[in-house]
Amino acid sequence: SATALLFPPTSPPTLTKMRSATALLLLLSTPVSTAFHVRPTLGPSLLRHVHTTTAIVRPSQTSSATAGSSSSTSRLFSSDDASSYDYDLLVIGGGSGGVRASRIASGYGAKVALLESRMGHGIKPEYSAIGGTCVNVGCVPKKLMVFASRYPSEIKEMAGYGWKGATEGTFDWKVFLENKNKEITRLNNVYNNFVLKNAGVEVIEATGSLSGPNSISVHTTATGETSTLTAKHIIIAVGGWPFKPDIPGIEHAITSNEIFYLEEQPKRMVVVGGGFIALEFASIMDGLGTDVTLMYRGDMFLRGFDGDMRQHLKEEMEGNSGIDLQFNTDPKEIIKQEDGSLKVVDQNGNEVECDAVLYATGRKGKIEGLNLESAGVKTEGSFIPVNEYSQTNVESIYAVGDITNRIALTPVALMEGHRLADTLFGGKDRPVDHEFVASTVFTTPEIGTVGYTEEDAAAKFGDIDVYKNRFRAMKHSFPQSETYSLFKLIVETKTQRVVGCHVATDGAGEMVQGVAIAIKMGATKDDFDNTIGIHPTSAEELVTMRTPSYYYRGGKKVDKLD
Repeated sequence: SATALLFPPTSPPTLTKMRSATALLLLLSTPVSTAFHVRPTLGPSLLRHVHTTTAIVRPSQTSSATAGSSSSTSRLFSSDDASSYDYDLLVIGGGSGGVRASRIASGYGAKVALLESRMGHGIKPEYSAIGGTCVNVGCVPKKLMVFASRYPSEIKEMAGYGWKGATEGTFDWKVFLENKNKEITRLNNVYNNFVLKNAGVEVIEATGSLSGPNSISVHTTATGETSTLTAKHIIIAVGGWPFKPDIPGIEHAITSNEIFYLEEQPKRMVVVGGGFIALEFASIMDGLGTDVTLMYRGDMFLRGFDGDMRQHLKEEMEGNSGIDLQFNTDPKEIIKQEDGSLKVVDQNGNEVECDAVLYATGRKGKIEGLNLESAGVKTEGSFIPVNEYSQTNVESIYAVGDITNRIALTPVALMEGHRLADTLFGGKDRPVDHEFVASTVFTTPEIGTVGYTEEDAAAKFGDIDVYKNRFRAMKHSFPQSETYSLFKLIVETKTQRVVGCHVATDGAGEMVQGVAIAIKMGATKDDFDNTIGIHPTSAEELVTMRTPSYYYRGGKKVDKLD
């Protein structure tokens, strides 16, 4: 099975019990570049790039299957329907969206080929490879770094539990990278030789560019030769790329691509940005022992997340990390000095010396070289707008994942690719569903979130009840660590439906995944209250908060009701 491939058995058979659902979701089918962008709320602004001007080709027009047919392993689609083409489906990009769409389509009986420029990771300038950004330079290696970075804080609390003489030791960057590279290489092999080829997908190591509405120019990586392939349907799933501003010395800065391949751990690092990528790497490098300065041009980081979560993380970082937080700070120049170190100069002339500068200031769609104009595919900036069926303005061409700028998140790309394959080849009517998508910021502490923020819920519903509690978890209270958790529920007053859940605590991502199921199903506050908590846990706070902390009526905050 795919699970066995990703987690090979070791001598204790009980290891399987340790395989978390989150890890499986992370690894089973990760994106070309849906690894990093996480957006916490699901208001209209998140779907601003979705349009509905193009009519989808219904599956009944391309398949003899009937709507509502079942599993993706059924041979519902007859490839004879598209016999005038080389393939029923050609996919450009081997990340989550592309892999999932191609695998499911092939399971329905479609003839599918997938193009990905590299089968092995770490080669400049792509760095990424089969499996996408998430597997190669995103979710997976980042989470491994998160794990590594948290051991020192665990060791610091050991004395409070009676352990004497425990020290942090010394972190060996090279050993970590060597082990990380082995793991990513293994996953590249899993995706290429098992996930895709076992599903009947032809994998081609090449880049692709459009040469018409049903044709792709294939540029083979190994030989440089170019050929042309045709398909009834084409999916663009090339993902995104880190953005760096045009300032003097920007060539000296690295991004979330290069950090996974630095030969030496920087002793001092400046991280530029205020999104979750910047904050995650600031937390990681601080935990690994690097002196970190975080520069952000705004007043408060994590724009778009719940305001209380943003403030709480700021306080925790100030109190429990060595990160130097510099708000309202915008680098204007990076100077490389004679000894190889760098100097960052901000808008006020302030200088910070460091060994590396990491820019995490957003990502753009990777549309360069796709030759979209040859088929008349419309773009919005560097992204490709699509309708609710992931269809572009050209009937035969679709796009999924980061390149569409909807919600750039690994499991979202999986959903988009899966539903598109179901619609085109499975005889089903499955538009995308971007409501109540859970996400996590892997800082320390973690932030887990699903649904509306307090600010967005008040604007949308007008009347809401807010439940909130800040406390010190048992794990940290016993050794007297000043580390706090924050739990928050947003409830629509009229229906009493829980429309938002935001948690800042250890393991918040694992916790919120389960809560997201309930919220997606429409659970009310009564449903939460009627659920018996697990004691003693921090998570039981979600079902024991009985009295609102405050309210909103008509969109305005009210501390008490008359």
